[in-house]
Amino acid sequence: MEGNLEITLLMAIAVVTGIAAQVVAAYLKVPSIVFLLVFGILLGPSVFGILNPNILGQGLEVIVSLSVAIILFEGGLNLTFREVKEVSGSLRNLVLLGTPITLLGGTAAAHWVAEFPWQIAFIYASLVVVTGPTVVAPLLKQVGAERRVTTLLEGEGVLIDPVGAILAVVVLNIVLRGTADPSIVLSGLVSRLGLGGLIGAAGGWFLGFVLKQARFLSDDLKNLTVLAGLWGLFGLSQALISESGLMTAVTLGIMLRAAELPEERLLRRFKNQLSILSVSVLFILLSADLSIAGIFALGWQGLFAVLALMLVVRPLNVLFSTWNSDLDWRQKTFLAWVAPRGIVAASVASLFSIALTKAGINGGDAIKALVFLTIILTVFLQGLTARWVATWLKVRSTEATGAMIVGCNPLGRMVAHLIQDNGEAVIMIDANPEYCAQAQSENLQVVLTSALDMVALSTAGVASIGSFLTVTSSPEVNSVLAQRVLEEFRPPRVLAALTDAPANSQLTVAAERLSTPEVMRAFSLQLSVKEWSQNILSQEVKVGETTLEENSEQFQRQCTHLRALASIGKLIPVLIIRQEVLRLAQANENWQPDDRVIYLLHIPKAPKSAQ
Repeated sequence: MEGNLEITLLMAIAVVTGIAAQVVAAYLKVPSIVFLLVFGILLGPSVFGILNPNILGQGLEVIVSLSVAIILFEGGLNLTFREVKEVSGSLRNLVLLGTPITLLGGTAAAHWVAEFPWQIAFIYASLVVVTGPTVVAPLLKQVGAERRVTTLLEGEGVLIDPVGAILAVVVLNIVLRGTADPSIVLSGLVSRLGLGGLIGAAGGWFLGFVLKQARFLSDDLKNLTVLAGLWGLFGLSQALISESGLMTAVTLGIMLRAAELPEERLLRRFKNQLSILSVSVLFILLSADLSIAGIFALGWQGLFAVLALMLVVRPLNVLFSTWNSDLDWRQKTFLAWVAPRGIVAASVASLFSIALTKAGINGGDAIKALVFLTIILTVFLQGLTARWVATWLKVRSTEATGAMIVGCNPLGRMVAHLIQDNGEAVIMIDANPEYCAQAQSENLQVVLTSALDMVALSTAGVASIGSFLTVTSSPEVNSVLAQRVLEEFRPPRVLAALTDAPANSQLTVAAERLSTPEVMRAFSLQLSVKEWSQNILSQEVKVGETTLEENSEQFQRQCTHLRALASIGKLIPVLIIRQEVLRLAQANENWQPDDRVIYLLHIPKAPKSAQ
């Protein structure tokens, strides 16, 4: 009974600490793995001794396996094929060509620099072939890197994880058996990838078919059905060939994404939450089990070996993998710098340490220490500098210009003209032929299609624009569409026009429920698209422009005046030009001195009887 209580407290502390690390990281806008590592090490036996993961015994291996399955599945589910297709050649090379380059380069660094024996160096290199999709994705979101670079790094992280983890298992088996036949490496890798991919593809197709047909299932039960299917297929693959389940998890996620389930958005959110929980608990447990003395025992040689992996092997990997691509030197340099290792490397290294110790082979603890040193250095050095490097290299998506506007109503067309008049391109989307014809007659670029068609939006160029604005007359449509485009394409700025209807009205409830902090509310809290479109048709709207003064008193007076007019629905700020950069205005905009504000002002016509 006492042992059960100890395990219960261990897991409770791991969950609380892991989520606390996520919260702190989100507040400070740094990679969460930074605090997960720090908190785990502090709570472990090397410092305060509050957590001792060894009491879990073989249960730790079970937790690691099932959690990694969720993490890899979530990665596959988030792959966007339209974007992957644009960089498919470079992505293929990063996985197929980059794997042997990192394997050989990492082995050489660990042997010649860290002075590891060849077989131990070989195992270490196989472990750091993988990158960290759970680290890369939030990191790139904070950095705001341009779409092609983001797609490459995220795609590499998702696809190379099962390849690298399976390769590491094959290498470990070779070392344990004492044979170095290359054919064994190749056959072991191909058989696990092949079987895992086959089970994942077949299971994903069947699961997708069932979910589409089983309309009697609630959304919550469908999410749990997917989780049960994931673990069931993962267990089946593992039972047939060890570690083949890693490929099953990724393939299953890819297949369900391709199935285009109606509940896909809810499923992705549910699995993302599970993935965050899994990463949080795993990193706390695994880092708590880390020996600080073991890391210091590596000495300067261990540090230089990791730096060689980061500064020599990774750039060579990117150089050869992107040799014939159309990426420029700035994009390639950023790719070469950002390759943080994450949970898969940590998990497999911890399991390998146990396996080598059981087999009576020295070096398991050293491998684990060097892998964690690699994670620490790549996360801290690359993660904390990625934003600065992206800014210096000018590969941040915030520099993207142009806009896509959904809604060719009079208000949407006027906003489009204002953007064009200030030197940026605009693409308009609408399913109403009459509105589209009117926009074309005004020399605006128009695509006649439903904005809910993500393929059509991709073809129209949504992935390369700086701002996406949905300004239809329905706030619910605007909210849903903006959220979906954000999830699918992640433009730098996503704005939605949301009518400020009476309290507790159906429109307000729907808009508030479906909007998120990432979707900015366009123009004004008092915006009514229908009313402003009618005012424009009635020629009761005037375009105005003002430059906010530097003098603090005058600045405050101008801001107060503009906000007062906006609060009564007489004015809507449309564009802000700040330091020569054009931006669509959002509601409750934080204006700054020297801003040029372009706005629409409603000036009602005098009644005919008064004329």
